[in-house]
Amino acid sequence: MMQRNDGHIIVDVRRQDEYDEGHIEGAILIPNESIEDERPKELGDLDQVILIYCRSGRRSKEAAQKLADMGYGNIYEFGGINTWTGKIVS
Repeated sequence: MMQRNDGHIIVDVRRQDEYDEGHIEGAILIPNESIEDERPKELGDLDQVILIYCRSGRRSKEAAQKLADMGYGNIYEFGGINTWTGKIVS
């Protein structure tokens, strides 16, 4: 899915220090704790494909649910970076 040219965005919902230690190439940081009542400014399109991950999967599930409750319709939560086998950058 990440190889598709569909305009998707990869969202890391960990903390800044975790993101700085290493993240999936191309991912943007929107910490789970910062997702509250207002839509994140980085996610302007409710129909955009959003791929979400964290460290182990718990925070990404929470973030995906919060975004779905805000009206985002194409959210794919894929767990944690601790099981990611692809490239990690810092």
